[in-house]
Amino acid sequence: MKVTRRSRLLLRLQAFTFAVLFIGIIAMLAWLSTQYVYQADWTSGARNTISDDTRRLLDGMEHPVSISAFVRDEGAMRDQITSLIGSYQRFKDDITLEFINPDREPARVRELGIASGGEIVIRYLDRSENIQTLSEQQLSNALLRLTRQEERWIVFLTGHGERQPVGETNHGLGTFTLELERKGLNVQTVNLVESEIPANTNLLVLASPRVDLLPGEVDKLQRYLEHGGNLLWLAEPGSLHGLEPLAEQLDISLLPGLVVDASSQMFGVENPAFVVVAGYPRHGITSEMSSVTVYPEAAALEINDSGTWDATPLLTTLERSWTELGEIAGDIQFDSDTDERAGPLDIGVALTRARTDESGTSLPMQRVVVIGDGDFISNTYLGNAGNLGLGLNIVQWLSHDDAALNISIKSAPDTSLVLGKVAQAVIGLGFLIGLPLLLLVTGLLIWLRRRRR
Repeated sequence: MKVTRRSRLLLRLQAFTFAVLFIGIIAMLAWLSTQYVYQADWTSGARNTISDDTRRLLDGMEHPVSISAFVRDEGAMRDQITSLIGSYQRFKDDITLEFINPDREPARVRELGIASGGEIVIRYLDRSENIQTLSEQQLSNALLRLTRQEERWIVFLTGHGERQPVGETNHGLGTFTLELERKGLNVQTVNLVESEIPANTNLLVLASPRVDLLPGEVDKLQRYLEHGGNLLWLAEPGSLHGLEPLAEQLDISLLPGLVVDASSQMFGVENPAFVVVAGYPRHGITSEMSSVTVYPEAAALEINDSGTWDATPLLTTLERSWTELGEIAGDIQFDSDTDERAGPLDIGVALTRARTDESGTSLPMQRVVVIGDGDFISNTYLGNAGNLGLGLNIVQWLSHDDAALNISIKSAPDTSLVLGKVAQAVIGLGFLIGLPLLLLVTGLLIWLRRRRR
């Protein structure tokens, strides 16, 4: 083919046109990528895509969400958190994520009640939620709780020397109350001498009364339970202060004496009257608990199973504990010849009872928690280990704030390969002997063929 000046110009024009079109297509694709997002998840079960329930939840959230992750600078946890939060940000672009090194900002750690590394604080409007285990289930359900608008009232009984829900005294519960309010819970008090228990009460709290209640006040408490009210009773060693009928109604008893724990020294606690709980049952309150909790001067509880309540031991001491009937001084020992009870001992119990209305329609489950110590959520001890988290879990469970999105756990199928001994031997010999021998024979055959030529 003869190349003329005209054909040369045509070839150059074609090349220029192709270059312009190619650059234009690349520019258009770049612009489209900023306007539209398309993502395909080809993993089995779409493990890297949030569920439809989570998407609907995000669609209904009108305000920004801020997430703070208390993670150290190094490690793969940052990448895992970034990846999961990123899947949420694709459907809600006003979710912000910040990483905070807990070693560098101890003040914020104390302020937000961070118990362990990797803990995440989620903020929505004026509410916040802490989660310790990051997953779509945990994150979405925390967001669900933060979006609830209905008012929930936590009512504290007063008039008998109880721990006050306001104030900064060592004995009081002011710090715990602030945490409840941060979660959107409303707190008020009631004196049963002056009034009845408010009808809008979601949870009634008996916070360690130190003066005997009047018989009429006890009657009001019993009627509250009879009508399905939820109750948190923070008891203390010693007298029940007129609440014996209430204990009988709940089918529980407080054992005499003070619980002491010889195992507390392992956790750096020198006072044997400080009880440490390190393990928890699978329950709505404690299923996500991983930190130890501390209880100064606790009473042991005994469940009297009459069939009225479904009782679950919630907090159980270690084996080296017992109920000390003598003075806590000097070298104390368990005395089997007395009425002292050896551990493990229950110092916390969760009670539930099914309810129906007059027509037989099921009503929300009645819930009661009895703890043999109120100090663990007091201003003095709330910051110890997992005390704050446990206290918040108890209140949320009792006030029926534990409804969850039914998000299934996504896992990769067949991620492990199990081989028998024969298969392992075949593969091993194949790679160690068979494959090298095959390459050697192949090379030898090629050499012989070339030599014959």
